[in-house]
Amino acid sequence: MTDTTDDIAEEISFQSFEDDCKLLGNLLNDVLQREVGGQFMDKLERNRLLAQSASNMRLSGIEDMAELLEKQLASEISKMTLEEALTLARAFSHYLNLMGIAETHHRVRKGRNVTHLSRSCDDIFNQLVQGGISPNDLYNTVCKQEVEIVLTAHPTQINRRTLQYKHIRIAHLLEYNDRPDLGHEDREMLIEDLMREITSIWQTDELRRHKPTPVDEARAGLNIVEQSLWKAIPHYLRRVSNALKKHTGKPLPLTCTPIKFGSWMGGDRDGNPNVTAKVTRDVSLLSRWMAIDLYIREVDSLRFELSMNQCNDRLSRLAHEILEKETSSEDLHESRNQPLSRSQFKLHGQQAPSLPTQLPARADLPACTDYNDGGSQYPKLEFPRTDYMPLSRQDGQGSSSSEISSKDSSENLRKLLANGSVSNSNGSQSAVTPRCSFSSGQLLAQRKLFAESQIGRSSFHKLLEPSSSLRPGIAPYRIVLGDVKEKLMKTRRRLELLLEDLPCEYDPWDYYETTDQLLEPLLQCYESLQSCGAGILADGRLADLIRRVVTFGMVLMKLDLRQESGRHAETLDAITRYLDMGTYSEWDEEKKLEFLTKELKGKRPLVPPTIEVAPDVKEVLDTFRVAAELGSDSLGAYVISMASNASDVLAVELLQKDARLAVSGELGRPCPGGTLRVVPLFETVKDLRGAGSVIRKLLSIDWYREHIIKNHNGHQEVMVGYSDSGKDAGRFTAAWELYKAQGDVVAACNEFGIKVTLFHGRGGSIGRGGGPTYLAIQSQPPGSVMGTLRSTEQGEMVQAKFGLPQTAIRQLEIYTTAVLLATLRPPQPPREQKWCNLMEEISKISCQNYRSTVYENPDFLAYFHEATPQAELGFLNIGSRPTRRKASTGIGHLRAIPWVFAWTQTRFVLPAWLGVGAGLKGVCEKGHTEDLKAMYKEWPFFQSTIDLIEMVLGKADFPIAKHYDEVLVSESRRELGAELRRELMMTEKYVLVVSGHEKLSENNRSLRRLIESRLPYLNPMNMLQVEVLRRLRCDDDNKQLRDALLITINGIAAGMRNTG
Repeated sequence: MTDTTDDIAEEISFQSFEDDCKLLGNLLNDVLQREVGGQFMDKLERNRLLAQSASNMRLSGIEDMAELLEKQLASEISKMTLEEALTLARAFSHYLNLMGIAETHHRVRKGRNVTHLSRSCDDIFNQLVQGGISPNDLYNTVCKQEVEIVLTAHPTQINRRTLQYKHIRIAHLLEYNDRPDLGHEDREMLIEDLMREITSIWQTDELRRHKPTPVDEARAGLNIVEQSLWKAIPHYLRRVSNALKKHTGKPLPLTCTPIKFGSWMGGDRDGNPNVTAKVTRDVSLLSRWMAIDLYIREVDSLRFELSMNQCNDRLSRLAHEILEKETSSEDLHESRNQPLSRSQFKLHGQQAPSLPTQLPARADLPACTDYNDGGSQYPKLEFPRTDYMPLSRQDGQGSSSSEISSKDSSENLRKLLANGSVSNSNGSQSAVTPRCSFSSGQLLAQRKLFAESQIGRSSFHKLLEPSSSLRPGIAPYRIVLGDVKEKLMKTRRRLELLLEDLPCEYDPWDYYETTDQLLEPLLQCYESLQSCGAGILADGRLADLIRRVVTFGMVLMKLDLRQESGRHAETLDAITRYLDMGTYSEWDEEKKLEFLTKELKGKRPLVPPTIEVAPDVKEVLDTFRVAAELGSDSLGAYVISMASNASDVLAVELLQKDARLAVSGELGRPCPGGTLRVVPLFETVKDLRGAGSVIRKLLSIDWYREHIIKNHNGHQEVMVGYSDSGKDAGRFTAAWELYKAQGDVVAACNEFGIKVTLFHGRGGSIGRGGGPTYLAIQSQPPGSVMGTLRSTEQGEMVQAKFGLPQTAIRQLEIYTTAVLLATLRPPQPPREQKWCNLMEEISKISCQNYRSTVYENPDFLAYFHEATPQAELGFLNIGSRPTRRKASTGIGHLRAIPWVFAWTQTRFVLPAWLGVGAGLKGVCEKGHTEDLKAMYKEWPFFQSTIDLIEMVLGKADFPIAKHYDEVLVSESRRELGAELRRELMMTEKYVLVVSGHEKLSENNRSLRRLIESRLPYLNPMNMLQVEVLRRLRCDDDNKQLRDALLITINGIAAGMRNTG
């Protein structure tokens, strides 16, 4: 009965999805009819029907007829003019994007309509308590849980941000369309809104014409926080708290958050020369600016809400102190009695009054509407705005009021963040000048101007409203929050000055530097409301704001730094050669460790201030200097890619220590925050196999172990990389080596009594370690997830998982419950040693098969370039970093993303399955089929590995991959393609044997139906891409052809819901 009921619910839900697709498709048809005419629409519909019929025939098993129809479709496409091909590519690309929006909405609606949501906090907490976990253990584990989701700038998000915003607005309109109380007139207006959005999308260029800068990428990450995560976090934490209270009797403490966020955007310099020390500094300051700006908006709404007079004695004293301070400040300004010119007044933003003078935006709405109001207006991330301009650097004279406009200064900051230069008011370009370039006279003039403008601001507000201290029955919460807002505005102003490298002489008491400083007055307000019987008010907007402050801190997302280990060795080479100590990189490991340990124990700086080094080395030293200036309050971890030895970690510790000594010496005080965590990243198969030994060696060094205990609470963080290991040895071998490496690292740390956090560098696609979050966490080695986890979310997956508040809440819950289960109920280890032996054998055969094809077959590289659009992917402008680590045409130096991206485009998805079939076949033929079936049923790791491969095989398409070969590949290399397709079929066969399924994705009917629904648009896109590639390779300078190709790449990525 249950199965039947579930089937009916699934049918109803899927019908709603199809209705949404039909609505959006019809509206796009109407737009196209108007934009491109009826004649072309007939041709488009004919192509769609041919693809639909061919797809239906294949699904019914009528292969011959399907092949005939596909050949006819290919023939029709080959006869198209360039203009027609371009228009068809755009049309089908937009169809697929609209279907993607409908699919996301379908998932949200499904989750909303289910009474008992699986993997929710309520569901998992209940399971654990029913399974024997005590309420107290559950409560303590949740409160201590530390999960950090790290957003990266990996170049896999193919849609322009402009189009992403338009897609979000359409998603909101679809949600509004679900309302049962929508009247006929409202529905007509909604249809008009949808038509406007789709028309706007069609008339917008879908291609990026310029590469994004690292700062652009960072802004995209901050947009995700503003448009979604900012709204999602309070709702997510309420869910956790309510579920905890239901199952343990205690809510989540207000200052506790199981999830935080980090970022690599603007900090990941591995192979990306565009990420400089200045970029890292600017991105960190911009992130702080954004956090403060968001807090100002929230405090504004809160001040309007908390209008009551009753408070406890502590808050009353605080309010009176603030009033007295304001009064004495006003008296001081009056005594000076210095009138201000208009131009001086315009130099600064308004001072926050104690009482709100107008209704803040959205203050009239309850907090529960923050993410679910059906509106379509998401504000774009505004740039830090500044009304304060430097004195002219030519003559030191003040600018006129017309020159010092907020528009000009905002434009300056835009240019500063975009390319590191700023225009002065007369249009000439000048490099950003460090503040030391100002003369002492100019500095005095600046400071005087600041002081005078403070007087003007206070005097002006005194005219607007009477002094708060003279009003009877004043609201204490408004006074306190008014003071909070004033400090926040000064903090924001200070950050603007720092971003523009202008002199900044604020008193530390006037702005917020740490999270605790901002939390203190908010918690006082909360305690006061609770003690006065107004707990219902305390637990509203105020609790939401406190939880945001705890989660996002002063920086929204702490920025990780990442650099390749070889760059640190080059830097130490330059230093040791300068000091006549020899060449560091030529020393053996023991000599390196002896030198590094000795220097780390010393108290003097190693790098002489007079040293002259090459630009690449200077950039590394500058990065460590910026890290010292910003400290652990703004930055997260320092990740060392391609780490392979203990000396790689100690080299970074030494360079970090040296920079902190130099900076603190110049400042005359300790550097802000603590030292950064240094995290080795093991990513090749060889490095993964040695990971445990490296950690043991590190922890055996007294200095390092004591450093970890003293400065990082006895916690060692280790990162494992999924992308390069997969490209190196194939998906199956990479999965097994990662599993073993994590177990070995955990064992190494346990031997020394050190706690470990594993940082998972997962990509979006299966070939780069991607897949469902829950499945991934639940299949980790036992003991590797002990309440802590870090994981990257990359490229298109950031938007897919966190682009809408509703989907973000669901993802955050899944992270929380998966880590909780893995901690309290660790996954089962392999039942017997025989299973590990079988895994070793499968891995060995799989790796040999993979490497013999990819690295040892002399025809493979040429085949790869002919059969895929890899060479053309560089024109997409989707990332700031180069596609190769080094100038080489081989697979070895190609980054994992374009490697996976290219095969995903052809629907062959080769990196995810190559070698797997050979490994499974080899073991099955030795009589171990039943053992593999038992492993699949009882061992979560093996089951998830097979399920992910089965999922990706469901997206592979044999006929489409064959079509690429027939048209694009030289005849001499077509046999290689045929051989690979036979291997694909073999892999499908043996995966189904192990899983016991009759056909692919049998255990995920929803996914199968969703994939099938895209085929009428996706298949023609692939055929069109083949035709465009064929023409482009005969006419490679044709920009229109290139545009058509890039649009097909966009469309196929939308249809596959994956890039690289």
